[in-house]
Amino acid sequence: MLYLHDVWVNWFEGEENGYNICPFHEWRRDDVIELLDQVPLLYVDTLLYDYIENDLAELPEGLLNDVYQKGILRKNHERVQLEYCFVVTDGKGILAVDTIGYTLPIRKSRLIPRQEQLVYDMIAGHDRIPYHFEENVKSKEHHILSPAPESMQGLTRRERQLKQLLFMALDQLYSSKNTAEVRYWYTEWCPEKYQHIQYMEFENVWHKLFEETRNGWSKKHEQLCENLIKGQPFFEKLWELEHNEKSELT
Repeated sequence: MLYLHDVWVNWFEGEENGYNICPFHEWRRDDVIELLDQVPLLYVDTLLYDYIENDLAELPEGLLNDVYQKGILRKNHERVQLEYCFVVTDGKGILAVDTIGYTLPIRKSRLIPRQEQLVYDMIAGHDRIPYHFEENVKSKEHHILSPAPESMQGLTRRERQLKQLLFMALDQLYSSKNTAEVRYWYTEWCPEKYQHIQYMEFENVWHKLFEETRNGWSKKHEQLCENLIKGQPFFEKLWELEHNEKSELT
């Protein structure tokens, strides 16, 4: 088995979409970075890699057996044995995974560029490990609280977080079933359609607003998000955390 040593990781917990596992250039000064003293490296096919990166489903039993207690975390000058921790690659993408004792890929991290290159060098000349797993036959369904990758394409970490906050606010707006309120917000988004909007039904207005905000990110998106969440402490706190974030590591 191949092993990597001295691997810096920045865990993102409970993420079922790969776009939320931030690459090194998006790591922030207040992120908690850990050091893996030793971690197994698995070279697998793209189907399994995508399954691990973009889901929170059961890992193959063979994989779990292969990496059992072989990952070691260095913490406060001590070496802590991890139950199931590994780095996985399909030769294109690379991901560190820690199940924190479960059989699901709970925590995921990208690697720093130097170690990504080391992974590519190490797997050269090796064959992929053919793990058997029960792939979900039905394709993964995305929804407003788990947006499709296309909705997040080309966005920065801060923009992705604010966009997910906007979608959370829109989801709450949908739950209200308040026709007058949703007409108001669609008018804020598209004031030139004011007259037409006054005659639109709730479902039609909300879906129009969602469809028109789902792609890209702009000052207009940001303004709508800021206005939508006013007076909602939980949303306002999330806004404040992202809006004030200016110092991403380079």
